[in-house]
Amino acid sequence: MQTYFPQFFTATIYKWYPLLKESQVKDIIIESMVFLAQNQRVFIHAFVIMDNHIHIIWKIRTPHLQKNVQRDFLKYTAQQIKFYLQRKNSEIIELCKVNHNDRKYMIWQTNSMSVDLYTEKVYNQKLDYIHNNPIKAKYCEKAEDYIYSSADYYYLNKSKWKFINNEEE
Repeated sequence: MQTYFPQFFTATIYKWYPLLKESQVKDIIIESMVFLAQNQRVFIHAFVIMDNHIHIIWKIRTPHLQKNVQRDFLKYTAQQIKFYLQRKNSEIIELCKVNHNDRKYMIWQTNSMSVDLYTEKVYNQKLDYIHNNPIKAKYCEKAEDYIYSSADYYYLNKSKWKFINNEEE
């Protein structure tokens, strides 16, 4: 049986385009995280959704495999983002056209990153990094004021996002 450490997962939008700028697109990411948590594929400890990338601290739950969870998450969110942008007649989706055999559009860059968080010190560094991302980008002055983040869970002991869970298996 595979056991996992919490992981710091980062996915970046193709060519850093701001495809995640609109709240409706951010909600696609949220809905996918809700699905993963409710279907017991992951424990989601923390997250932030920026305009062109996301960071998540999650722990893959057994018997699921990390590569499958990440693949399914990225594939599903890419499809939903593409569908949303096409329905909206957004010109930005045209920037994501690619000439690949297996796809017409590229939403996520292929180099998503996942790092095991073996120690509490590194875990806390990544947690701070996630929550300070919106401040650094000048989206807000206080981390807990940025809605598409888990900062309010950590700083105010409350959260709009019910899928945040630091429990262990």
